[in-house]
Amino acid sequence: MAPTRRSAPAEEEEAQEPEQELVTLKFKDAITWRPGKAIPIDQLLKRLDKLSSELSDMDQETADEGPINKIAKEVASHQLLSHKDKGVRAYVACCIVDILRICAPNAPFTPSQLKDIFNLTINSIIPALFDPTHPYNNQHKHVLRSFAEIKSIVLVLDVDGYETLLLNLFTTIFDGVSKARPSSGEQVGKDVEFTMQEMLGVLIDDVTSLPAQVVDIMMAQFLRAAAPGGKDNGDHVPLDENQATLLLKEEPEAYQMAKNLCLQYPEKMARLVSQYFSDVIVDATSFMGRANGHRDDYEDDEDGPSGPTEADLKELRKAHTLIREVWKAAPMILQNVVPQVDAELNADNVHLRQLATETLGDMISGIGAAGPPPLPRLDPTAYPPLRLDGEDRVDVPITNILTTPMSAISFPQTHSQTFHKFLSRKNDKAGAIRASWTTAVGYILSTSAGGIGLSREDEIELIRGLGEKLSDTDEKVRLAAVKAIESFRFQDIISKLAPNGGVHKEGSVLSTLADRCRDRKPAVRVAAMALLGRLWAAATGELLAGNEVVKTALSGIPSRIYSTFYANDLELNVLLERVVYEFLVPLNYPPQKKGPKGASSNGNSQQQTANAALDQDAIRAERILLLVRGLDEGARRVFFSMQARQPQFATALSVFLKVCDQYNGGVMEEGADKITEGLQKAASNIARFLPEEGKSKADLVRFAKVNDRRNYNLIKYVIGSEHDFKTVYKALKELIKRIQGSKEPGIMDTLLPVLYRSGCFMFNRSHLSTIMEYSRTDKDGLGGVAHEILNEISQKNPQLFKSHIGQLCKDLVDQAPSATKENDSVVVETLKACSTYARKYPNDVPEDREFTQKMINYALYGQPARAAKYAVNILLAKKDEKSETSATDLMQRIMKDWTYGSKNFLNKLAAVSQLELLASKVTAEYDDKILNLTVQQILLQVRADAHDKDPNWVEDADMDEECQAKCLSLKVLANRLRSMEDVNEAKEKAKPVWSLFKKLITQDGELCKTKDTPKHHRSRLRLLAAQLFLKLCTQKHFDDILTAADFNKLALFTQDAVQEVRHAFIAKLQKYLAEGKLRSRFYTIVFLTAFEPNPQFKTRTETWIRSRARYFQGLKQHVLEATMARLLSLLAHHPDYNDDLDSLIDHARYILFYVSLVATEANLGLIFKYAERIKQTKDTLDPNSVAHRVLSDVAQAVIRKWQEKKNWVLGVWPDKVGLPLGLFSVLQSHSEAQAFAEKQYTPEGFDDKLDEVFRALDRKKKRKSVDEGASHPPSKKARATAQPKAPKATKTGAPKKAAVTPKPKKAATKPKRATSSPVVPDTDRRRSGRSRKSNTYIERDSSEDDEEMLDGVAEWEYEGGSGDERADKGDKEEDVDAPPEDEEEATGAEEEEKVAEDEEEEEALSTRRGGRLTKKTASAAATLPSRAKKAAPAPAPKKGGSKRAAKETEDDESELSDPAPSDEEEKEEEQEQEEEDGDDAKSSSVSPAPSSPPATSKAANGRRAIAAAAGGKSKATKAQPKAAPKVAPKGKAKAAAPAPARATRGARGKKVLSEETVDAMDEDSD
Repeated sequence: MAPTRRSAPAEEEEAQEPEQELVTLKFKDAITWRPGKAIPIDQLLKRLDKLSSELSDMDQETADEGPINKIAKEVASHQLLSHKDKGVRAYVACCIVDILRICAPNAPFTPSQLKDIFNLTINSIIPALFDPTHPYNNQHKHVLRSFAEIKSIVLVLDVDGYETLLLNLFTTIFDGVSKARPSSGEQVGKDVEFTMQEMLGVLIDDVTSLPAQVVDIMMAQFLRAAAPGGKDNGDHVPLDENQATLLLKEEPEAYQMAKNLCLQYPEKMARLVSQYFSDVIVDATSFMGRANGHRDDYEDDEDGPSGPTEADLKELRKAHTLIREVWKAAPMILQNVVPQVDAELNADNVHLRQLATETLGDMISGIGAAGPPPLPRLDPTAYPPLRLDGEDRVDVPITNILTTPMSAISFPQTHSQTFHKFLSRKNDKAGAIRASWTTAVGYILSTSAGGIGLSREDEIELIRGLGEKLSDTDEKVRLAAVKAIESFRFQDIISKLAPNGGVHKEGSVLSTLADRCRDRKPAVRVAAMALLGRLWAAATGELLAGNEVVKTALSGIPSRIYSTFYANDLELNVLLERVVYEFLVPLNYPPQKKGPKGASSNGNSQQQTANAALDQDAIRAERILLLVRGLDEGARRVFFSMQARQPQFATALSVFLKVCDQYNGGVMEEGADKITEGLQKAASNIARFLPEEGKSKADLVRFAKVNDRRNYNLIKYVIGSEHDFKTVYKALKELIKRIQGSKEPGIMDTLLPVLYRSGCFMFNRSHLSTIMEYSRTDKDGLGGVAHEILNEISQKNPQLFKSHIGQLCKDLVDQAPSATKENDSVVVETLKACSTYARKYPNDVPEDREFTQKMINYALYGQPARAAKYAVNILLAKKDEKSETSATDLMQRIMKDWTYGSKNFLNKLAAVSQLELLASKVTAEYDDKILNLTVQQILLQVRADAHDKDPNWVEDADMDEECQAKCLSLKVLANRLRSMEDVNEAKEKAKPVWSLFKKLITQDGELCKTKDTPKHHRSRLRLLAAQLFLKLCTQKHFDDILTAADFNKLALFTQDAVQEVRHAFIAKLQKYLAEGKLRSRFYTIVFLTAFEPNPQFKTRTETWIRSRARYFQGLKQHVLEATMARLLSLLAHHPDYNDDLDSLIDHARYILFYVSLVATEANLGLIFKYAERIKQTKDTLDPNSVAHRVLSDVAQAVIRKWQEKKNWVLGVWPDKVGLPLGLFSVLQSHSEAQAFAEKQYTPEGFDDKLDEVFRALDRKKKRKSVDEGASHPPSKKARATAQPKAPKATKTGAPKKAAVTPKPKKAATKPKRATSSPVVPDTDRRRSGRSRKSNTYIERDSSEDDEEMLDGVAEWEYEGGSGDERADKGDKEEDVDAPPEDEEEATGAEEEEKVAEDEEEEEALSTRRGGRLTKKTASAAATLPSRAKKAAPAPAPKKGGSKRAAKETEDDESELSDPAPSDEEEKEEEQEQEEEDGDDAKSSSVSPAPSSPPATSKAANGRRAIAAAAGGKSKATKAQPKAAPKVAPKGKAKAAAPAPARATRGARGKKVLSEETVDAMDEDSD
């Protein structure tokens, strides 16, 4: 059958050569049989074996084809090809392939025989190859090698229906190589796989076009890399080192075979693959016109085309998944497919655009069907912490070859146009696509484009886009951006994101990520805060090592996390605590090394021996110190406030446990109702600080019903300050395990935040020794932080020092100064801590002579001079005879050289000042000398020369000795008065001191008549005089001698020209008011801050006022409402008062400031009543003045317009109101009063001007979101504030104004709540006739949130009858006054340390004389349930009464903090503000308006004025009706730069400090 294969020329050429002898087949045995005469299998096998051997030895060139053709017919018979014996089939196949080799290129078989042959090969021979243990495996390999090497496999293409044979062949091979190992366990040889691949390559190379189904089979092999269910089907489960063998180290065999075939024949496969994907993608995109399927959610046209169905999308996703993997394996075959995906980017359907975006992103990243690599491991508990030079040890995850990003070629370079079109998708209108784009960019950056790298320009562009998406309007996009950064390794964060700017650099990616901590969506802020916490924890190693790059990038993370406390969000506060104790300083840090199995727990185990060198408490303390060192001022205050509230929450939890024990799971023998009520109250007292108060309370009650005594004991271990950290942590772990395994596991969600707040986790006795060690050695630069923490512990948790006070005192002794040796300045902080501890636990202080002598040395030689104060406090802590003897000894040594300028003179003054307060008997005999030196030689003389270039203010550290001496001298005079027990004597001795202080105030700090005092000296002296006035007025007999005129002069300190002076004065005033030490008339002073040019400080003041207003509202006491009368009197005697129109408008803004912060719909009628009542009185201070009547009309007009603006109902107050008798007096007749009441005092045009003020306020509110810029677009469009008409019954004065009519769709359905104080535009700036020179006030920067927190407060009461006398006698000037106050909000004292020192003095005096103030202990809270019924309602204002309201009930005093405002009211405020400004709108930075030049009035001397802003307009400049500008003047463009990321929201009412802040900041007075 073999045809002649040689041509004639070839035969002639061969004839010339020697002829080779042909080899003839010798095999003659029969291998076929007739039916019924079958050859036995064993004989047949021998014959076939013999034939196969002979054929294999024959060469193609020498074989005689005649006999071979004959035997070929027999071998290809149906009997042999379909024989049941596998050995027969194997030998037959061997014979056939050898025949094909010998007879090539002509096959001696018919087409039908060829078809049977290939069926035999595909269905029997090839499958058997996948079993290496097969008895005929060698024969099978021979067949495979022959087909591949001789390429006789191409004969399959000549068979009819070869497509089916090819499909079966490819399917059999790919399925076979991908199967698991056979039962024998032997692996299929690589030579077999390679030969199969070679055979398939021969077919691909020879075939004109592979059938589509075969291409499908090949492409399907790439999907073997996909995770079950697809790449989007779940998160990566982290594997430990012992599970590394579970991961694939190489691709599946079938995958590799398909990949190699594509790489071997790229051109042909490119055509085939292009056609394959064209069919799939075109089919999917053609579904756009269907009537069914998914409608595009982002289409505006409701009648637009429908998208593909779910089935269509499923197929399309599968195709795109395949494209990802093919790009990863063989990118060159997709050169014609990428343009098809490119076209999908322009599809109208969102699903298609999103799919194309995701696909291109993964292609650029080299991410295949298996999905992205697992997230890097940033373990916050890892120890030793991560270092960049050993990063592979920690955060590089165990890799899986299938999820390892890999890209053979650079996509941006190969497909530049498509890459840039992909970049443009970041601005897609669909949020889902922007989110997908953001996720893709994260992987592109983190994988460095599949490991092949990006150009610098492309990388910068992608990083910029990622930062923009962190501020996207869609929460899903923001969340995707946060998740994208999670995919970065720590090294990538430092090398790729850090160069863009650190956390503190506004606009950088890391800073914007930190902004997301305050995101309005919980999912975003949770992800952001957790990620930031892990990043900082991972960076601690480099931070300790002083890596400047890491420090610049990440050191600010804790500050940004802690600053979220200012958001006043209970849910956010819970999240903050979780991040602190689970990421920043994890409770299980450092992790304990697991000991060997069987190790005992008796302390002698190998584990304890191995860990002996690892001091876990020291490591943890070091992390705490590092955390605090990285906090800025505001965040540090939050940190310390959170630790300060721990004892209070612990007390409240102890009360709850006590009630739970009494409740006994609901089984009580007697007093069941009382105990149940106590349980409810105790649970409410805790639950009100948690996000879902109702649920939290129910959980706590369920906890009580479980009645697990072991749980009670475990909680006591957690909150007990006497337990070490190991005990506390183990107790918490056991408690969590027990509750989670109980029938009520959900209780833990409520109990855990409470335990975090109550447990001694941060300030623990186990950490103290390390902190004290760092304070001595200043290791790693942490000494200053250690001293600060020790000082805080001594003030807030002094009981922690009980076990360390001996060491603390020993350190003081060792480092004590002498006449020839100075002490280290940092020791003063330790001395201060010891002083605070000694005040509370005097019996724990050593009594030995050496310690006493060292304290005297500190008083005489300690540097800085304030060390003397602390040393004297320690000496006199016990107040016994021995203390007095030591004080006498110290006083005698001081008086030996009592002259100005002597050595350590400041120490002597500081010591005398404190001795005057605490041991006045010791200083009595030296009074003349003391007064002579302090007054005549120091205060009345000026030694330093004054210069025009002198600054107005210098910091404490820069004060010269003369200024310090003058300040200490003033304190000496004040302390002499404060220590006098006889009231009459004190009043008599106070007259000259009072006169001197008033002179300092009225003469701008100048006392010397012969020489000018330097300006910064005068600023210090007048500030201290004002503060000492306040301190003296905390004692009733001194307050009584403060006249109304002096009070008005004192109030002007809120408008001092020097910013530091007015801020420090207001801080001190807020502190005393919050502690209830000053009468309510002093609240009037804070409302003069209406024109405070520093918006940051003004916002803090507004926050404080709102807090006080809510507190008094909760007590149902009208304290701030009664302040309206005093405010109008103060304004009537203000130096800037004038009856011209502009001046009245300025005063109207004061009143508007007051109303916006104090007024509610409920109390507006009372405020109006006070304003109205004043008009019918006579001014006691100036009987001929009508200024108070003019301002009465102004106030009434402001109140009416505010009521219209808020759409409130102005109710008539039914009761009479009293006025301060010292300020107002009664008119002679009723007719006279009626005449004054009916007369209109405001000038013509006033109402129109006032309308402009309110319109400017509305415009300002609309502009509040401007600071956010493009990075924070509002979620809703700001709308104009509607001004509905007021009821006619209340419109008695001003003419009727048309209300602004809102659009129908925007119409408000309820009145808006007041959320911020009014802000005055530049053109309507207050004129100050008391300005002496121009200053420029810088606008608030991006750290305004950090300044909003105010310092803590404590509850005080009068003892020894003074309190009752004060309550009964009342303010002699008032007919209606306020009750003593408690505080729910912390004051913003900027001189916090000095404030604390003043409190020490008050405490020290409390035991020496009656009627002093004494601090309540935390134990008051322990009696909350039992004392609750004693609470009496606050008395309503009495008609015509003159007595002060009763002091607060014990129930109020015992709670953690003061009552919060109504939840409903706060939610309504927030909702309305969000509608106006958008959820993330920041407070705008307002440029200070220009002031007018000094007036020619009496106040033109320039005392205590807020300096006019540079470039101010003249007095003649009038505000035009529509002239309120929306931007600051050009000259102040830089000062008015917005702070988009962290602008304070206090002015909107959104960020008013939470009730948690009360106790968080409740500071113990030192």
